[in-house]
Amino acid sequence: MIEPIIDLTLDELTNTVEPKFRSKQIYNWIYNRYVDSFDDMKNLPKDMREDLKKRYIINPLEVVREEISHDGSKKYLFKTLDNLTVETVLLPMKKEQKDEDGKVVKEAKYTICVSSQVGCKIGCAFCLTAKGGFKRDLSAGEIVAQVLTLKKLNNIEANKRVNIVYMGMGEPLDNLDNVVKAIKIFNEKDGMSIGMRRQTISTSGLSSQIKKLGELNLGVLLAISLHAVDDELREKLMPINRAYNIKSIIKAVKEFPIDQRKRVLFEYLIMKDLNDDISSAKKLVKLLHGIKAKVNLIYFNPYPNSPFKRPNEKDVIFFKDYLNKHGIICTIRQSKGLDISAACGQLKEKDKNEYS
Repeated sequence: MIEPIIDLTLDELTNTVEPKFRSKQIYNWIYNRYVDSFDDMKNLPKDMREDLKKRYIINPLEVVREEISHDGSKKYLFKTLDNLTVETVLLPMKKEQKDEDGKVVKEAKYTICVSSQVGCKIGCAFCLTAKGGFKRDLSAGEIVAQVLTLKKLNNIEANKRVNIVYMGMGEPLDNLDNVVKAIKIFNEKDGMSIGMRRQTISTSGLSSQIKKLGELNLGVLLAISLHAVDDELREKLMPINRAYNIKSIIKAVKEFPIDQRKRVLFEYLIMKDLNDDISSAKKLVKLLHGIKAKVNLIYFNPYPNSPFKRPNEKDVIFFKDYLNKHGIICTIRQSKGLDISAACGQLKEKDKNEYS
């Protein structure tokens, strides 16, 4: 199989082309001018373009489905070269603002939620991705292609920085090498130039991998999918807790290098009558004592046949207010895409059911 050229870091590409300065030109065509064909790289010699076509393809992913929410969120289903599917979500965070003369005074802001695996091994009880089982890791190029394609499809200019969250299908730290390589490709100043602090890795809490990531000291942000305040409930929701319990996660987080201006994000998926009570809020405050933390409360996104329910708004607000009053910065994540296949894995399942 021909290798996707976006699997290569700039240094790796530089070592495969002569003269070496051509590598930056190729990077510019791909990441800044969004070309899909080597034939469009007009400042490269024809024989080089022909050689590149024999050795590489540019984009290993194909969009097979798109759903657009009334709130502007967009969810894409991609097909890989080996006919597997993964999902990516574009979240508009702030709209562009113009003055009375039509001049842009505030740019639009976007977050792209990328997948790191086809399926997932973690098996969280509330997650639809787990229902399809695990197929394989995504390559660095397949991770990069998700962001590159969404920027092109949505006319997001090359110099417009987006935020990237590794929070789609799969466990990023279970595919650490490829995720780290993707982080570095995104960060390349001659490419997309997306800074490390614009990239957040969301993990279910693989303590040993959090330690490895911390030792690399990349400067990326860390988000922990906690969802419970005691091991008994967390094991029911997330079987991985048997191997990496809450105590080991908290220890790894305390050792993780974080920029003094940033915080570790703890994601807490709230489910009705399960973890939305004041007792859980009190335990969470105690658990996060001594950590520069921020808690993001997430409404459970219901999907067909799920045993879990969306919580009442008043209970979530009360939970948030309790944490804030007791020194823990807490926000409620605005639910987006509720009118489309919002839950991770839902668009993939819908596509499978409709076309199988």
